[in-house]
Amino acid sequence: MPNSRMQAVLDQLAALGAKPIETLTVAQARTQPTPADAVKALLVKEGKSTAPEAVGSVVETTFPGPAGPVPISIYTPSGPGPFPVALYIHGGGWVIADRKVYDSSARALTNASAAIIVSTDYRMGPEIRFPAAHDDTFAAYQWVRANARQFNGDPARVAVVGESAGGNLAASLTLRARDQGVPLPQYQVLIYPVTNYAFDTPSQLGNTATSPLGTKALPWFFERYLNSPADGANPLFSVLRNNLQGLPPATVITADIDPLRSEGAAYAQKLIASGVKVDYRNYSGVTHEFFGMGAALDDAKQAVAQAANGLKKAFGN
Repeated sequence: MPNSRMQAVLDQLAALGAKPIETLTVAQARTQPTPADAVKALLVKEGKSTAPEAVGSVVETTFPGPAGPVPISIYTPSGPGPFPVALYIHGGGWVIADRKVYDSSARALTNASAAIIVSTDYRMGPEIRFPAAHDDTFAAYQWVRANARQFNGDPARVAVVGESAGGNLAASLTLRARDQGVPLPQYQVLIYPVTNYAFDTPSQLGNTATSPLGTKALPWFFERYLNSPADGANPLFSVLRNNLQGLPPATVITADIDPLRSEGAAYAQKLIASGVKVDYRNYSGVTHEFFGMGAALDDAKQAVAQAANGLKKAFGN
């Protein structure tokens, strides 16, 4: 059951007219109110500021992706630097949203971790299908490592962070780096990640119609990014099906009221069994997408602090 603050956000999302993703076309899903909109509406209702959290600077630019320029936002904290860097990968089921929808997460992490956050877009389905998003984000990671000094970053201190589908992409690129001999990120933060192509986990069975993400929405996303169910078995996508030895330490965060809770927990448990140091926490009383809601939700502030603590330890700052 959502706690009172989470429920207040969900009530605003419903009042804004958000509908279950699986009932919408792609165009409708991309333009309907988001959880971030619901947080702003709640803040307005409560007479609080909706101004974004201030950081040192934000630069909008692009990097050369596999199929052309990819937009990125570079968030830099206040201070002289050089700073450690984390590549941040937004959620949206590989189909909806973009880095700007997840602006609050990137800003909060910039300040809490005292690191540069490079938030990247990526090609999405159904226009461009698997493995395009995975290829773009792996390329983004390599670009960040190679070019960190250009934006006052330290190329020896690079991590990856991802939310939801972005958590899948962050985990996947870390595995890909290991398998292709690319230098590994120092740390990985996986926030309610998709880790397996499956529909029968305990949390999926228990959260069939939850807001803002229910189990009924998962096939909608899979069918619009994957070329076929066979792609779901590809370990590049179903990261839980990989050997997880030799990976960098991780923070794994799940939400209790979320169909993705079980697979996030399973990934954390398999990492631990593979000898990887993991800081895992499941947050009760909150739903999918809670991480970026720090302006309205104390649980989100705690989760950001948990993620930042892991990053700072890995970075030595």
